[in-house]
Amino acid sequence: MKISQEFSKYAKSYGTYNIIQNKVIKHLLSKLPRDKKMPLNILDLGCGSGSLCKKINWKYKHFIGVDFASGMLELHPKSKKIECIYGNFNDDTLFENLITYNYDFVFSASALQWAEDLDKVFKNIKTLDAPVGLAIFTAGTFKTLNKTAGLKSILRDAQEVNKLQKKYFDADFEVINYKLEFENTREMFRYIKKSGVSASRKVLNYKQTKNLVNNYPLNYLEFEVVFISSKGI
Repeated sequence: MKISQEFSKYAKSYGTYNIIQNKVIKHLLSKLPRDKKMPLNILDLGCGSGSLCKKINWKYKHFIGVDFASGMLELHPKSKKIECIYGNFNDDTLFENLITYNYDFVFSASALQWAEDLDKVFKNIKTLDAPVGLAIFTAGTFKTLNKTAGLKSILRDAQEVNKLQKKYFDADFEVINYKLEFENTREMFRYIKKSGVSASRKVLNYKQTKNLVNNYPLNYLEFEVVFISSKGI
């Protein structure tokens, strides 16, 4: 199953399970200076069902949300000011279309960790010639879970992301760690499945999964998120 299908499959329940993603969006928006004019023309790459759009509390002219999961776009807020585009940020042709618009700001919250070639995606974002606010989950996410299961993280580490972003952006770089507690490990694994953060990675057999459920030493999951915020905005 592709990542986009995973997110579409759980699209209707996603809002209940994107607790950490909402914390990420809140922090991302807090980086905007309130003493300056807020962005009027906005692009959100990997917009999902519209969590970021719903959190914007200022008047804007045009909001473009891009996502490759049609089920998510169906749930995204709609209005004359909001345009939803079905597209994949891994595809260069998407940016050939996006570059025809003018943006005051480019956001991406909790999506770019799925970039096939993050260097290329950063390069394409740079062509849009707008300040950025990007939040990306990195390898510290599910650190103890991966260690207990004997798995290597499928996410890039924070140092690699920082090295890549420096090539294209004049930005502040921040690493924040979050924890999400659960009553038991079964609830924890239900969250992983329903939230879509597993990216459809099914590498454990039944016996291995049962062993992980029984031996996971914590009552919480760990998340590591890097924030890339343009300077001078």
